[in-house]
Amino acid sequence: MHLLRLEKCASLILVAMLLCYGSVSNAADSEQKEQPEKAAVSAPVKPAETSQAVPDIVAKVNGTAIKAIEFRRAKKVMMSGQPGMQIPPERQKDFDQQAISQLVSAELLYQAGQKLVIKDIDKQVDDKLAQGKARFSKPEDFAKAIKELEMDEAELRDYTRRDLVITNFIEQTIVPKITVAEEESKKFYDQNPDKFNRSETVRASHILIGVDAKASAEDKKKAREKVEKLRKDLAGGADFAALAKENSTCPSSQQGGDLGFFGKGQMVPAFEQAAFALKPGEVSDIVETQFGYHIIKLLEKKAAETVAFKDVRPRIEEFLKGQKVSAAVNAYLTEAKKTAVVEILLK
Repeated sequence: MHLLRLEKCASLILVAMLLCYGSVSNAADSEQKEQPEKAAVSAPVKPAETSQAVPDIVAKVNGTAIKAIEFRRAKKVMMSGQPGMQIPPERQKDFDQQAISQLVSAELLYQAGQKLVIKDIDKQVDDKLAQGKARFSKPEDFAKAIKELEMDEAELRDYTRRDLVITNFIEQTIVPKITVAEEESKKFYDQNPDKFNRSETVRASHILIGVDAKASAEDKKKAREKVEKLRKDLAGGADFAALAKENSTCPSSQQGGDLGFFGKGQMVPAFEQAAFALKPGEVSDIVETQFGYHIIKLLEKKAAETVAFKDVRPRIEEFLKGQKVSAAVNAYLTEAKKTAVVEILLK
């Protein structure tokens, strides 16, 4: 079992996901990195089909219209987190209502948040958009992602501003009231022992002489000869990090080949088997994978262990606080809906 992975509580607005939508929908088109890791490719998002005609306005919140295009975007974003999932026809109405419910909740929070002042909001919007764009390797990929959401940059800017207004409202009015006692964290730790088991990990460096799987026999021969010479140089006392910087075709060459710590299941099988078989300081024989030829040096090895409470306590507190904030937001919305005028026009 892996160490507990804790997620921050996300606000109900959908923009936070819009900014990383392209990293999901375009995963299948991205170039494979020259590292010995297994590629994680997600299926393109297929939005759910609504079983009935959608009106131009699907809902109203205190007189503010929620348009059909917002409804379509919401469904696309919801589906982006579950690539390949198909919504059964009999569940379609429930899915549609869930999307509308999220939009209504976001609008209620936005309306409440507008009553608060946010300093330098324009700069915050610029910074958040820049972070979103940075997720894409090329500007055209970013443009493609927002186009898939039937959106332009001006609309994305508006959505980002709304997200900041909602986030500020939650942080100013709800988060300060939330506390997590040490006893609560310790109880969670004691009741979930499997979540805090850390598997054996190793830290390794490697030299990769990359060769395409479709390369000619001659090119493969040249690559093999090069890696054999490097292995002899290492046996003669050459510095591993220096050779990696000068010769490795992996991006890790900039760090002297250092890949950091990794556990089992994170690297391709041949690489993993060779790395875990080494002792710290040892250098492997030549290892062949689909990426090319590797020479691996083991730097450190950490045995499997249970992480101590004191080391994981801050992360547990963050997780429990996120749960409490989420519950408090839902409680706020329940009360807000009692006095709000909400009209659902998509039946």
